Amino acid sequence: MKIREAVPSDRPAIRDVARRSLEASYSLGPKAITSAIEEWYDEARIEEVLDDDSNRLILVGEQDGQVVGLSESVLSGDSIGTILWLHVDPAYRGEGIGSALFDETHGELHDRGAETLQGRVLADNVEGNSFYEDRGFERAGTGEVDIAGRTYVENLYTDADELGREPVTDDGRTVYVDHNNHESGSMAPFHVVHVTEEGSDRYGYYCSNCETLANAMDSMGRIECDNCGNVRKPMRWDAAYL
Repeated sequence: MKIREAVPSDRPAIRDVARRSLEASYSLGPKAITSAIEEWYDEARIEEVLDDDSNRLILVGEQDGQVVGLSESVLSGDSIGTILWLHVDPAYRGEGIGSALFDETHGELHDRGAETLQGRVLADNVEGNSFYEDRGFERAGTGEVDIAGRTYVENLYTDADELGREPVTDDGRTVYVDHNNHESGSMAPFHVVHVTEEGSDRYGYYCSNCETLANAMDSMGRIECDNCGNVRKPMRWDAAYL
């Protein structure tokens, strides 16, 4: 099998593999899968992502001239590489394609400056969660992703040492900054802030650029720090950003 960076002519194959992978791996209805493909794998948006070679990466696995798997990842300015999706055509699973794509993606992100690697996978994808756990990744937190108007829980895995939650004070109230769970920002990461040290009830976000509490994420998925102008950089391909 050959692993290489995706090119614009791969767009139809990327869509097909992603669709078959989603159908096999997730308990999503046809409407949700179609919505996800149209939002995340629209051919025009794929081309935009391919043009942004500074911090986004799409690798494809090719066998006998056919694309049978792909990885999508992003490198943030804080030297964190995040694997957003790892898709393998169900007909080719069990042949080590996912592992090969993971290893190649890990190496490429490292070569581009990543010091920490993270992975995101929907909580109901048992196989996908086990994939990261089998490679020694620790679950660092959870997030949410909207598909066809429905919210799904997404697990975040990391290979970094556990950094824990740091107490900070906001208007006399103690809240906890989760250093293992963040969203990428234009200047520096936004870390999730919880009401309790155990991580219950999300309070908002902490801007690590100016070390202040930022606004909560709005309905369109935007976070902006009023103090320094740091803005959340989206990692999913959705219509709100591309």
